[in-house]
Amino acid sequence: MDKRAIAAQVGVGAVAGWLASWLVGGSGLLQYVITGLAGSFIGGFLLERLGIDLGVRNPLIHRIATATLGAMVIVLLARIIG
Repeated sequence: MDKRAIAAQVGVGAVAGWLASWLVGGSGLLQYVITGLAGSFIGGFLLERLGIDLGVRNPLIHRIATATLGAMVIVLLARIIG
């Protein structure tokens, strides 16, 4: 990946992590980025496995929504475990 793609993914991760923390709780920029990046993988995996189409045609908004859903799953699972 080039530097711009990495920066874009970190930006998407930060936004998704912030949205997830706003919806289910949490704080801290580093935590937002880590949760959002992990959420993008988890969200993509879950949506693909479950056959769910979000119906969002804008690629950036689709990536943010997918990462946010995944980040929410991660935060909720962490709360259940912790």
